[in-house]
Formats: sequence, structure tokens, C-alpha cells
Amino acid sequence: MNLFTRTSPRDKKSNLYYITLVGLLCIGSYLLGIWRTSAVIPRAAFYFSSGPPCEKFSKTTLTRDLDFNAHHNPHDPPPVPSTAVSFPSCDAKLSEYTPCEDAKRSLPFPRERLEYRQRHCPERDEVLKCRIPAPYGYKTPFRWPESRDVAWFANVPHTELTVEKKNQNWVRYENDRFWFPGGGTMFPHGADAYIDDIGRLIDLSDGSIRTAIDTGCGVASFGAYLLSRNITTMSFAPRDTHEAQVQFALERGVPAMIGIMATIRLPYPARAFDLAHCSRCLIPWGQNGSTLNPKQLRNYSFLSLLTLYVMLSDGVYLMEVDRVLRPGGYWILSGPPINWQKRWKGWERTMDDLNAEQTQIEQVARSLCWKKVVQRDDLAIWQKPFNHIHCKKTRQVLKKPEFCRHDQDPDMAWYTKMDSCLTPLPEVDEAEDLKTVAGGKVEKWPARLNAVPPRINNGDLKEITPEGFLGDTELWKQRVSYYKKLDYQLGETGRYRNILDMNAYVGGFAAALADEPVWVMNVVPVEAKLNTLGVIYERGLIGTYQNWCEAMSTYPRTYDFIHADSVFTLYQDKCKPEDILLEMDRILRPGGGVIIREDVDVLIKVKELTKGLQWEGRITDHEKGPHERVKIYYAVKQYWTVTAPEEENKNNTKALS
Repeated sequence: MNLFTRTSPRDKKSNLYYITLVGLLCIGSYLLGIWRTSAVIPRAAFYFSSGPPCEKFSKTTLTRDLDFNAHHNPHDPPPVPSTAVSFPSCDAKLSEYTPCEDAKRSLPFPRERLEYRQRHCPERDEVLKCRIPAPYGYKTPFRWPESRDVAWFANVPHTELTVEKKNQNWVRYENDRFWFPGGGTMFPHGADAYIDDIGRLIDLSDGSIRTAIDTGCGVASFGAYLLSRNITTMSFAPRDTHEAQVQFALERGVPAMIGIMATIRLPYPARAFDLAHCSRCLIPWGQNGSTLNPKQLRNYSFLSLLTLYVMLSDGVYLMEVDRVLRPGGYWILSGPPINWQKRWKGWERTMDDLNAEQTQIEQVARSLCWKKVVQRDDLAIWQKPFNHIHCKKTRQVLKKPEFCRHDQDPDMAWYTKMDSCLTPLPEVDEAEDLKTVAGGKVEKWPARLNAVPPRINNGDLKEITPEGFLGDTELWKQRVSYYKKLDYQLGETGRYRNILDMNAYVGGFAAALADEPVWVMNVVPVEAKLNTLGVIYERGLIGTYQNWCEAMSTYPRTYDFIHADSVFTLYQDKCKPEDILLEMDRILRPGGGVIIREDVDVLIKVKELTKGLQWEGRITDHEKGPHERVKIYYAVKQYWTVTAPEEENKNNTKALS
């Protein structure tokens, strides 16, 4: 058999037809392609002919508008029309504007009990819709712990205290910066030596004292030096003739707020602080806040003064200290009238009126059932009882002050009037010991941070179980770990110092940062479903109440980083998101970071508004992945300041010409 066969003429003809058909199909496809792209070619030709020469295009230019994201994800929200609003810069004179602490706004309010120095916020239609500028030459503050002792002059350009307190070693001005030697009116040898003196009278080192409050704090050197002893202090002082004292404290990286003891409660819950302190804070502790001052008192004899004190006083300010002190907590007083026998000449007051003032303080302290622990030299220390078993029995004899009514919530402290009554401690079985801690004993620091707080263990907040609390603590450890991947500066030790959590819940965010060199102001909005600020303090953290439709009682550029979890959802029917964002911009430092955690629909609108604030940011997925509706917006406030004085003068000259 022949293995090689010859191709017939018929087969050759079939192959020729096949090749011709394939060729015609290829030509047809090619012509169809040319026809479909004919409408695109003119546009491309126009683009390149009207643009710059090809050689001027860099790799960055060619790729910057390319979008590699998938556009077929069923979870993507529909496109939102642009709502970008431009917020202009405020006048340079407003670089330290604090809306609710504005001196001009306070003038019409009564002077009695210093009511005019309290919060007085502008009405909604008066709120400024502009961005508060940083002063010319503003610089990023020194990092902690260096910032405790030094700050840039350009950031707080005030020298009044360097003159007024020159002999008391509060602050010095040299070249382009301020130095804080740690001195104070009542601690000429420095805050450290002063705290050592206190430490010899009560134990500051065993972890039982973790939170403190310093009334009339000056530049907060007391709180600054307590930090090295693991004691966090809420320092406050009014915005008064001692210009910028709280601003100095914040610039140093020390917790502080603008505030005053006047007619309303301090914005903290009951049983919050382990220690309260006053060093020559000039608060009339034995009085009800009448306007008598030392110069007026010189006109009274000892007997008439004593009668006057009894008539005027009800010790309302000490009652407020009692409200915020934990059971067994300490109150420390130095300065007038303590040690008046040796100090009276330097204080320019008579021995009689100083003696009368101390007598009245001692009387009010006894009526609150406080025990005087010790008085040595310039220091006097009292201790609040652990419970009110014995105190209730003494009411039968002392009569005043009466216990507050049970319907008066001791934790309610937002524009709540002070009462001339004794805040009752939680009930304790009379069969128990006088050392039994009312409301439950907190652990010593640092175990206190993650232990279940007494308010939760006791069921005071029925919505939060011990298991739920522990789960929240672990959850925020995971979330903060994820945040540090989004914001490398949050993960950079020392980059941030002052941090604000606008909706803190039980303080899980702050607890997750406890090992970092930062402090967190935990805010519980007054509109929140649960009042959890007491739990936050029982963890050894600090915080305050706030309505975010109003401004915070702090200076511009207070915080290095702001965290906002569900804040805009909480306030969506109460005020405009741009009002909240403008306040965030006011209190955030140039170059500071923001993380906003919200539902994606809310977050897209918020991100659009922040373009008008000149924030740069991006929306990222939830830590659990892209299928969660909650997203995270990370942004940075751009650095900008007011115009240089010379440039401003040139611009004004051009405008006039």
C-alpha cells in the first residue's frame, strides 16, 4: 500500500474557498473596528493637540487621574452631588477665639457669684462660619516630655504672666520661647518639691490616687508634675486677668479646660476624683460665692465678720467638691487662710478676717462629715468619708446641710445649678464597717484601667454587662491597632500628645492608648443614650460632658488628634454637620489628625464638607472589611497661619491705591 496519497484537484479547490472566506471575515472585522472608533479618534486628537507637547508629560501627570477601583460592587453607594462649601479664614484678631468664653459676651451677665465668667455661648444665628487661623509663626509644639518645660512664644504670644508672676516662677520668656520652671504661688521651690511634701502626708505612690482635679490651676504645673507619678489631673481656671494660663497648660501637653466655680456644677459626674486641690485659688470656700473680697473684709471687726460669714455662707463650693470626690477622697488646701499665723502680713489681710475664714472652712468641712487628716505648714488636708452611715446620724444634730433629694441626679452636670445640699453616697448596709466604700471600691492603678467598674458591676447601667464591658475593651484594642495603620502618626510614639474622643462611651479608645505618651479627653455627649462618664472615671481616665452643637470650653489648637465615633449620626437632627466640623477645625492643631467613624452615607457628606476646611483625607474600609456599612475617614488639617504683618500691610496699601 502506498502511504503517500496525491491531493485531488477537488480538494485544492475547497481549500482555496476556505482561505478566501477567512480573509474576507478578517477584513470585515478590521473595517468594523475602524468604524466604531472613528468617533473617539477626533476627541483624542483634539486632546493631545490642545495640550502640552508630549515630552512635557511626566509619569505622574499621565497616571494621576487613572482609577483602578472596581465600579461594579453592589455595595457602592450611588454618586452624591457635590456639596462642597468654602469656609473663609476668620479675621486674624480671632486667632484665640473661644465662643462660649468670650469676654465681650459675658459683660451683660450678673457679677454675683461670678456668673458672668461661666459659659455663655452665641446663638445659632451668631455662630461664625469661618476658620480660626493660627497666629503668624505658629510652630508644631515640642514633643512630650520636653513640652512640659518649654513652648514656642509664637504659639501663645502673651507675656503678661511673665511680668505679673515674675517672682513666683510660673513662666519665663527667653528669645523665641517660654520656659516653665514648675514654680507656683505656694510652691516657690517648685511643683516637684511641693508634691513631695504632700506625699509625706498621704500616699501618692500606691495607685489608690489616680484622678485629681486642680481648681484655679494657673499654668497647671501641679498637674504637669503629678503625671510622672501616674496621677492624671483635670486642671481648670477661668479666662480672666491671668491671660492665657489654661492655653499655656495645653501648649505644654497638660490636661486642662477653661472653667470656674460659680453658679453651675462642674461638668463632671459624682464620685469622679480621688483628690481635689486648691493652691491659693481664691475661691471663697466657706461662702456661697458672695462678692466680698479681702479689701472689703478689712472694714469688719472679727465678731462682725464671723456673724457675716454665718449669714452669707452655706459652703456651696465645698459641697460641689464633695459631689465630685470619690468616697475616701482627699481635699488639699494651701494658701489663705492656711498658716495665716505666719503668712498674714504677706497676704495684706488682718489676722481676724483670716482666722474667721479658716473657722468657717473648718465648720463647713465638719458639716460635710469630712475628717481633717493633717495641717502642716502651708498644707491642710481633709478626707471625705467612705460612706454616709455615720453622717446620716449627725444630720439629727447638725440639721444643715440637708441631703439632696433622691430625684436630683448627682451625675447631671451640664448647665445644672449648684445646690446647697449634701450629695448622698450610694446606700451601704448599716451593719457594715465605716470603711466600706459606698458605690463599690475601685482597683488600684493600673489594674483599675481594665477591671470592671463598680457602676457596671452594681448594675447602675443595666444596658452594659460586665461581659459587654470586657468585650468593648478588647474591641477597641483591635480598632486602635487598625487606626495606627491608617494614620502612621498615631502609631509614631510622641507625635501626638493631646487627644480628644468626642463620643467616648466607656473609654475603650482611651484605654487602648494608655501605654502611649498621650492623654485623652473623653467626652460623653449630653445627648448620648447612656451617661457613662462615671464609668470612665472609675477606670482612672478623665473626661467631661459636652453638647457638640456648642463650642467646647477650650482654646483654639488644643488637640493634636480628634476621634469622632458616630458623632454626626447622633446630632443629625440637632444641628448642622458643618457647625460641628468648624468646631473640630477650631480646636485641632495645624497638621493634626482626625478619624471619623460613621455610616458610609453620612461619611461621604462629611468628607465633602471638609474640602471647604482644607483637610486632606480619604475614606477607608471598616477594620472587618469592605462589606461593613460603617467606614472610616482619616484626614489631616493642613498647616496655615495668618498672613505675615508686613505682607498684610502691603496688601492693604494695594487695596487703598
